[in-house]
Amino acid sequence: MAKSPNAFRTISEAAEEVGAPQHVLRFWETKFSFITPLKRAGGRRFYRPQDLVLLKAVKRLLHEDGLTIKGVQRLHREQGVKRLAVYGDPDGAVSFEPEGGAEAAPVTPTPSGVSSVRLRQVLAELEGARARLEAVLSRTA
Repeated sequence: MAKSPNAFRTISEAAEEVGAPQHVLRFWETKFSFITPLKRAGGRRFYRPQDLVLLKAVKRLLHEDGLTIKGVQRLHREQGVKRLAVYGDPDGAVSFEPEGGAEAAPVTPTPSGVSSVRLRQVLAELEGARARLEAVLSRTA
């Protein structure tokens, strides 16, 4: 039986879903402060859906977009975890709002019919591309 999309995942399940070995996930925890799976007695890790989105974002930024670890750290520092999550969940299917906290802003269509959420996602992608471009340009200067 398949798990619910909101169910917590073990490290082996997370590694399979992200497409990275378990030891890599553990290493990323040491390098990226925003990757914080729940740890139970004995150090067993359990990954929430938000953790999986961030792991996928890190994998994409490092392996597909060519950022360095410091580049991803800077992107997180400059743009925050919600913007970083767009790289792992472009559709915004996973909420990063605290449970019982502030509700997400309603989706309001713009005059062109495009939702404000989608526009924010595109803006985050463009800002990420800009940050990567600036990183490359600063290395060549």
